[in-house]
Amino acid sequence: VQLQACGGGLVQAGDSLRLSCTASGRTLRNYALGWFRQAPGREREFVAAISRSGGTYYLDSVKGRFTISRDNAKNSVYLQMSRLKPEDTAVYYCAGDPTGILSTLRDSTRYNIWGQGTEVTVSS
Repeated sequence: VQLQACGGGLVQAGDSLRLSCTASGRTLRNYALGWFRQAPGREREFVAAISRSGGTYYLDSVKGRFTISRDNAKNSVYLQMSRLKPEDTAVYYCAGDPTGILSTLRDSTRYNIWGQGTEVTVSS
């Protein structure tokens, strides 16, 4: 299965963006899905995840600003980002976790399929 992420761009602080990630080759229905990001010079970090049943989990710093959702019929996962801040600047990656274990959804090593990343730059 391949994941294709898109929707990144250059925006100003306070703006919104919607990232999309679509799979080909296999259904995502049986995966927990997540978004991770990596800023220059920093390690990849968890941003948000959605379980198979639709439960959502967020990095504290994005709670209330970001919303993750999934559409199994479209084999897609989305990240709606609002009130963006310069510290949100990073390459954002979508990923799939076949285990779907809730306690480890923040652990990137649980994910075995990854998109290629889409860059988000937030100017102040």
